[in-house]
Amino acid sequence: MSSEKMLARIGGLLRQAESTTNPHEAQAFMEAAQRLATATSIDLAVARSHTSRREQRVTPTQRVVAIGETGKKGLRTYVHLFVSIAAANDVQCDVAHNSTQVFAYGFGTDIDACEALYSSLLVQMVRASDAFIKSGAHRPVAGVTARLNFQLAFAARIGERLATAKKAAEAEAVRADESTGTELTGTALVLRDKQLELSDFYRQTSQARGTWRGSKATAGHSSTARRAGDRAGRAARLGHAPELAGARKQLE
Repeated sequence: MSSEKMLARIGGLLRQAESTTNPHEAQAFMEAAQRLATATSIDLAVARSHTSRREQRVTPTQRVVAIGETGKKGLRTYVHLFVSIAAANDVQCDVAHNSTQVFAYGFGTDIDACEALYSSLLVQMVRASDAFIKSGAHRPVAGVTARLNFQLAFAARIGERLATAKKAAEAEAVRADESTGTELTGTALVLRDKQLELSDFYRQTSQARGTWRGSKATAGHSSTARRAGDRAGRAARLGHAPELAGARKQLE
């Protein structure tokens, strides 16, 4: 499946998620979107493995993803969300020292999937944290501290959900190979080779001078905000592209 077709189908899942008020259905749609992204990635990896060296072969690439303007508060939690999504989609990341940009390393279709998921989930994370702060449920903890804790928990939960969906999709593909006795030359081997190719590309391309250690609630800890963020992450659904495009313009 091409990147365009994959994104079109994911867009259909986003619209279905938008139309339901049932959190269980919303979760099912999000996990379906991740499984589709993973399945497409596997299909393309298999195709690459059968491409002759004499033919044009798709290779990993680097892409700069804008997170926000210098000085904008909360950018580190935005980065945390993107990196959590990237980890579930075979994309490695370097982060600008001021958290305004992420340098994504991976195959184009995988980065496309990350950006689509991030655009949707970022809007939901910001909205959910705003609603939590406005409710006053964070008191007596300061709003800045509560918002940071909320968004960190949200991003962590999203990362876990997407990783679970990815693992299930890969296991299904490997089982299909095992049923035909081709597991030694099929999906499992292709996935391993893909990881090696990505690791080599990252090592040769990245100019990072350190390792991003994630965002920490340096201003304090709020268990109430963490629990609320985790609940919001569990219930998060995917938004629709037109709305998200406008939101991204405000961030960039």
